[in-house]
Amino acid sequence: MATARTPRGKWIEQGLRALAAGGPDAVRVEALAQALGVSKGGFYGYFRNRDALLEEMLDTWEHEVADGVIQQTEGAGGDARAKLERLFTIVEESADGPVRGTAVDLAVRDWARRDAAVAARLRRVDNRRMDYLRELFGAFCPDPDDVEVRCLMAFSLRIGGRFIAVDHGGRSPADMLALTRHWLLRPPTP
Repeated sequence: MATARTPRGKWIEQGLRALAAGGPDAVRVEALAQALGVSKGGFYGYFRNRDALLEEMLDTWEHEVADGVIQQTEGAGGDARAKLERLFTIVEESADGPVRGTAVDLAVRDWARRDAAVAARLRRVDNRRMDYLRELFGAFCPDPDDVEVRCLMAFSLRIGGRFIAVDHGGRSPADMLALTRHWLLRPPTP
């Protein structure tokens, strides 16, 4: 009887989980195999070595957090505000995910502090994300400064929102997120 191979994507997803939990040093073939409940021999059917896995993990992360999110946002159509609402929802719903999640994003950012190639990739991804936000906010905000402020606030909230530990005068973090979304999507002031 033939044994089913662990799919390539499962190795990449588990690698991203390990990255989120402990940085790139935590991405070890033996530990990934153990977490997947398989032998490490199957790994080498997909990847020539650990570095190849790390590269594919970054490729997957880059595609999912930039182009994947954009494709999902654009898929249902609508005007720029509707797309921004959808984008905010997609990002919020994927915040704990194994690929698009905040923990993976933060782990890549930490890794980029020590690896120039990862830093260059992070800059490319962040610029892609910001360019998309500029496109959407720019559709209803004629002032480029207003567009840039809204983009920076939205992006900063995505990256750093989980680090803010403050009371909001009786409002929940979800209430504040809704208020912030409403504020970001408001019409520009004349």
